[in-house]
Amino acid sequence: MPLWYVPRDGEIWVYTYAKSQKVRNLERDARATLLIETGHEYGELRGIEIEAEAEIHHDIETVFEMAKELTSRYADGAAVQGDAAEALKSQARKRVAIRFEPRRIATWDHRKLGGGY
Repeated sequence: MPLWYVPRDGEIWVYTYAKSQKVRNLERDARATLLIETGHEYGELRGIEIEAEAEIHHDIETVFEMAKELTSRYADGAAVQGDAAEALKSQARKRVAIRFEPRRIATWDHRKLGGGY
């Protein structure tokens, strides 16, 4: 499932609805595989696959802080204040923050192929 994410100290964090199917699945089994990719043409593709353990955070302040950090990351670093912060605070009651602790990592970078594929 595609999600916006925030890298924090070697871990990946996300923010989503507490009642979503992905959260229900992680409550039953905390193992997850994350895939982060970039590039458009084959020779530009690079990415990372992370096998991880998920930890679900329900605490409103933790969820709110994650929401602000996530929003700021995807809004080119803009600070989240005023009405925008209040809106995120009210949404935090229905959401969770999820921390993924990496267990195994694989990476690839097609740029290293030098066009010889």
